[in-house]
Amino acid sequence: MINLTGATWFKSSKSGPNCDNCVEVAYVTGAVGVRDSKDKTGPALVFAPGDWRAFVTNARGGAFAR
Repeated sequence: MINLTGATWFKSSKSGPNCDNCVEVAYVTGAVGVRDSKDKTGPALVFAPGDWRAFVTNARGGAFAR
């Protein structure tokens, strides 16, 4: 299990300061954590760094557009 205690979480620079529907990301050794910005003590999804990079690349490229 990956320990995200003490991780530094951040939101995208494209998120507004009062974003209520955002996700936060934290990079830790060997993993990337993703959580709901409204529930900072709730669960987080954990991805391998390569899987996270692939997701971000595809999202930026419009792969998930409706």
